[in-house]
Amino acid sequence: MALLDLDPKVVATARKLAARAAEPVVSIAKAHTTVAVERATLRLAGITGADSTHRAGDVPWVNRVIDTVREQCGLEHGVVLPAFHALKEHNLGTLTELAEATAAGQIQFRIPEKKDLTAAKKAATSAISKGLKTVDRNRVQRDKLVAKLGDPAQRPWIYLIVATGDIDEDVVQAQNAARAGADIIAVIRSTGQSLLDYVPEGATHHGFAGTYATQENFRIMRAALDDVSKEVGRYVRLTNYASGLCMPEIAVLAGLQRLDMMLNDSMYGILFRDINPIRTFVDQRFSRQVHARAGIIINTGEDNYLTTADAVDAAHTVTVSQLLNEHFAHEAGLPDHLLGLGHAFEINPKVPDSFRLELAHALLARELFPDAPLKWMPPTKHMTGDVFNGYLLDGFFNLAGVLTGQSILLVGMMTEAVVTPFLSDRDLALQNVRYVLNAAGSLAEDFRPAPDGLIVKRAHQVLGEAVDLLERIVDDGLLNAIADGTFGLMKRPADKGKGADGVIEKAEAYFNPASEMLEAQSRND
Repeated sequence: MALLDLDPKVVATARKLAARAAEPVVSIAKAHTTVAVERATLRLAGITGADSTHRAGDVPWVNRVIDTVREQCGLEHGVVLPAFHALKEHNLGTLTELAEATAAGQIQFRIPEKKDLTAAKKAATSAISKGLKTVDRNRVQRDKLVAKLGDPAQRPWIYLIVATGDIDEDVVQAQNAARAGADIIAVIRSTGQSLLDYVPEGATHHGFAGTYATQENFRIMRAALDDVSKEVGRYVRLTNYASGLCMPEIAVLAGLQRLDMMLNDSMYGILFRDINPIRTFVDQRFSRQVHARAGIIINTGEDNYLTTADAVDAAHTVTVSQLLNEHFAHEAGLPDHLLGLGHAFEINPKVPDSFRLELAHALLARELFPDAPLKWMPPTKHMTGDVFNGYLLDGFFNLAGVLTGQSILLVGMMTEAVVTPFLSDRDLALQNVRYVLNAAGSLAEDFRPAPDGLIVKRAHQVLGEAVDLLERIVDDGLLNAIADGTFGLMKRPADKGKGADGVIEKAEAYFNPASEMLEAQSRND
């Protein structure tokens, strides 16, 4: 039931403005590819493994091929044409064999022509189709397991992070968290992985404040959660991070290993990791098309804006970002039920009526996006190290989640900003969530803010400010708005940032069967 009496015309105007602001960026994304998109394409085609002989450490075979193709004939036509032509020309059986020969200096890549071009296109399309069929089978398997084991009985789903650095220890913590009531396990990545322009290989045991996102780590955790899902009698979902310089590759690996949710925000990498804006928008479009195919719920990162900007003054920038994320997601083929837009409980608790303001912001998000599985983030910025006060703040956060009908509730830790939480900290945090959800029950059906009260007025104010900001962004351009520090106070020019050298303008004859198949899917959806 709508509680804010939002004006449908104002809401429609906001969406139209977001679409206009996003349109030039979508056009840029369509006209470019990146080294990460091309690597992701080869991963769908079946390339695996790494060169363990390199003096600087393991180098993924996919990086070997991409770097050599770019050096010898460029990537403007895509990687699959020269790669699959070389595969046939040298009578090699797999892309991994091609990579080994490439590393040995035995391959000279070129863009094929005539019959060779036709043959390369056919072989590439067949290989990538097989990869996408694996993604499709995993989606069907998820649906079967959910039907068999069931979803959690309550909403919001309880989302908990593990982050030991060791995948084997992560498994122990994740399974115990599921037994204690967690519905979603997020394996946070090792510090700095988003800035690596390659995906590490194999199981890892040495991450820093998190565990490396690798295909093998995904497989290990998915298998562990499948086991505990049978034990607890509900399907426990797995989350990781499709962000950073390898966003498209990690999206593909998630689809190949049946992950259920991925952190995937259109601007997070730009603002908080200083990744080139064009690189990010190209990569996020491809990765979201993969997520749509895989049936993976994305989680966006608007909560991060409120760690650098004031949660009251900048509330409208969160709404603007949500509207932009919605449009970018829809354009890439993601339906509302896979659109986990983010927001956060980050108002300074010393602000008068802070809880009422939090309710206004949470209700606004809920009513603007009624069919989206919103992800509600706990307090972090104003956690002081006082674990008793922090536990109380988290309790208020949990109550706000129940009152405003949030979909996904990330479990807040009373030791936030003090230590990496112990298993006992997580257990206490889950007790807090369970108590509030059980005690409040269906309290949302009894909650009715006064039509002329602070909550309703504040929601209307934030929406109005969001429309005003969107009008300015349409006039000035989204890339200029990002450069000017509109979001999170971070100024990121379009021609700067990490990974800019990995952006390639497509030639007229660019060919990528993965992009073509994913585009066709997004049009059908």
